[in-house]
Amino acid sequence: MTMQLCTARATDGPGDESPFALGLLLRRAHDRVAAELLGVLRPLGLEFRHFIVLVALHHGGPMSQRALVGAVGSDKATMVRVVDDLERAGLVTRDPRPGDRRVHTITPTPAGTAVFDTAHRHAEPVAARLSDGLGDVRLLLDLLTRLAFPGEA
Repeated sequence: MTMQLCTARATDGPGDESPFALGLLLRRAHDRVAAELLGVLRPLGLEFRHFIVLVALHHGGPMSQRALVGAVGSDKATMVRVVDDLERAGLVTRDPRPGDRRVHTITPTPAGTAVFDTAHRHAEPVAARLSDGLGDVRLLLDLLTRLAFPGEA
């Protein structure tokens, strides 16, 4: 007795119609976009792990390291290293919270805001090039948002 597959098998390439196609294509798309955007971030002294913390701080305001862990989906040890890197670079400050010196508030510095804004300016032409020929990019962003944040978008 031979076992028959009821769906297409994964190919990890164009035309993949397997149940893995969405994840495999998203991984490939992420890898391509990440490589291009790292070309913008690295000259500014940033990796994605640094940039995502700056995103959280500029979006949510100053917050504790614990809150940052939740905001970016990291772990405590990684967050300590990332905040150490950003603090050494002068992009954030880490200040004890009044009344509880065990809790530190992470705040972007003016230099951190300037680097964050510079990254955005430099990313604009990269994003335009990556999205060229995709049609309605707003639709793609809407679909990806609904996938990433079910029930919130």
